[in-house]
Amino acid sequence: MTTTPGFQRWRHSAPKAETHIVFPDGCRDLLVLRPPCAPVRVLVTELDFLPRRAALDSGVEIEGFRLRPGATISPMALEAIAASPECVETILGDECQRRDSLDDVIMALSEPGATVLSASKRLGISVRTLQRSFLGRALPPPDFWRLLARARRAVGMLRSEMSLAEIADACGFSDQAHMTRDLTRWFGVTPAGLRRRQPTLALLCQPALGNWTGEQISTR
Repeated sequence: MTTTPGFQRWRHSAPKAETHIVFPDGCRDLLVLRPPCAPVRVLVTELDFLPRRAALDSGVEIEGFRLRPGATISPMALEAIAASPECVETILGDECQRRDSLDDVIMALSEPGATVLSASKRLGISVRTLQRSFLGRALPPPDFWRLLARARRAVGMLRSEMSLAEIADACGFSDQAHMTRDLTRWFGVTPAGLRRRQPTLALLCQPALGNWTGEQISTR
């Protein structure tokens, strides 16, 4: 299977009708949907701000490509994929291979303890320039990326033996209650609840905003 720094390839088959929860992760996905006895469909998901339910019809097969945080697909590339879905990896490889300044901005905002001001200083740009990096691409503002990355970092630490209070402190929350409110808002489950739901915790720890690695993932 092919992987690149620009996207993560995954597959899923639904032998019967299913409903899944999709969590905010700072990434869009390009989906190649192959329903039984119907034409192939290609679509790009939007960024999620809250958990949402996604319904899958019986028999549908999905070939998915999670794009790196903040990335999207040009209309020309999307049209090319829709016309030749069998060439999706080649087209995406050409489309997503180039990093740009936005990748560095998102990475700076994802660092532990980052603020908008500290990220702008690290990058050597003004706060207004940093903000325009997102505004010019119709993306959520800097705090979306900073706060979601912090929440996802805390989720990753739930796999450790650290106490919830220790995780809250390590991730820069004011206290454990602050972390609980934040994770519940983003993911719909308390930190303690996530520790009891290992499949959900594993899903939230897949590569995305804050832990993008270029490693292969198998399912969404």
